[in-house]
Amino acid sequence: MNGDYKRIIVEPVSGALGAEISGVDLSRPLDDETLGEIKRAFQEQLVIYFHDQSLTPGQQCDFARNFGPLTKHPFIKTLPGFAEVAPLIRDADDSVKTLNFGGLWHIDVTFMECPPLGSMLYAVDPPPFGGDTMFSNLYLAYETLSPGMRELADRLIVVHTAAVSYDPDRGADDAAKSKVKQKGMEFDINADVSDEMEHPLVRIHPETGRKLLFINAGYQIRFKDMTEAESQPLFDFFLEHARRPEFTCRFRYRKGTLGFWDNRCTQHFALNDYHGHRREMHRVQIGGDRPFGPAMPKVANTAIPALAG
Repeated sequence: MNGDYKRIIVEPVSGALGAEISGVDLSRPLDDETLGEIKRAFQEQLVIYFHDQSLTPGQQCDFARNFGPLTKHPFIKTLPGFAEVAPLIRDADDSVKTLNFGGLWHIDVTFMECPPLGSMLYAVDPPPFGGDTMFSNLYLAYETLSPGMRELADRLIVVHTAAVSYDPDRGADDAAKSKVKQKGMEFDINADVSDEMEHPLVRIHPETGRKLLFINAGYQIRFKDMTEAESQPLFDFFLEHARRPEFTCRFRYRKGTLGFWDNRCTQHFALNDYHGHRREMHRVQIGGDRPFGPAMPKVANTAIPALAG
């Protein structure tokens, strides 16, 4: 099933989102028509995967720059000589009780004023089994809400902070909750993780104009003008709704797989089911814009800025 694509082969993996793309070598410069088809598949499928690629860190960055300027995760140490490439490593002897990086449903770094447009993950050393990533379509999450719940969601603003995952006072010293306790990963916590940033719960995608549910267990802390306790039941409803099985897909990596997801309209979950095996992935993120929606913060917030690569 390839639609009217001429330069690439696009094979959807589920009815909700996601496709595998073949017929292209990402290590080489791409002509405009091929790149245009990849961009169209990305917009239509939200998550695209390319298997059997052979990419250096520089080539991964070169491909990513076709979609926008690169930025960096503010806390993950990057590869020497490649300031935009963050190695995500989990050692084979890491405890089964330690949270793996990305091991919950989340959107990447929404504590930033301008969260990434998307992230690219390249499989350098995948485990022989497990270590898949699941994705959820946040367009569908919004569009399947009742009219009354959509009206409520349109009015809500969410406060995001890195403290949820990186502040010891909120449990970051607990290996079962912390992103910074796993072996193999290196972090540089050089900013105030307690800074807060407000984003609309309902986001309008800047390219498609569609509304989506911009919900994120990884960094959200409360709704604006509500307490955390008041916010949690409603958070729980939206989070459970957003990961309904019919909204999801699942991708398996093999050595040389490159995955690319739209961080503006998807959630993802890195599965931790490969105990006793090492997993190394190289992550590159592409800069995005400030989320826009029917409800918008009226004043700028203090928050960790997007760091240009």
